[in-house]
Amino acid sequence: MSSENPTREKSPSESHAEVIVRMFPSDANPAGNVFGGEILKHIDMVAGIVAQRHSQSNAVTVSMDSVNFLKPVFVGNVLTLNARINYVHNSSMEIEVKAEAEDIVTGIRTITGTAFVTFVALDKHGKPMHAPKLALKTDEDRIKFEEGKIRMEKRLRNRQK
Repeated sequence: MSSENPTREKSPSESHAEVIVRMFPSDANPAGNVFGGEILKHIDMVAGIVAQRHSQSNAVTVSMDSVNFLKPVFVGNVLTLNARINYVHNSSMEIEVKAEAEDIVTGIRTITGTAFVTFVALDKHGKPMHAPKLALKTDEDRIKFEEGKIRMEKRLRNRQK
């Protein structure tokens, strides 16, 4: 594993990203429900922004797990995706994404989905490289780090089966 581009520790807030997208008829089925795949695309994109901000390198998706579609998203809704990095292990990074749909006419906002996405930081040769460690500054940072560590250990165990 490359240790190219050694960088300082970074807090989760330094890499946070928010993406806001309007949902159109081309994003949905005939009943007006936005396709899950369309939402997944946006989850992957915002998580990738966080991973690249944190690693300051190319980063690729390794897995998406615990994807939960809690409520439907409809044509005309504004989809807001908030993403933060929870955990770093060598080259891999766990990014948590929360999706919220807003009905602009009523102003009602609804949490519609959550996901955990794992990315790996790559060096300029496309090889895994060490990602900066997390600077845990808040209680929330510390809690999410420990929860992320447990999930990452579980992912690694499942890959070895």
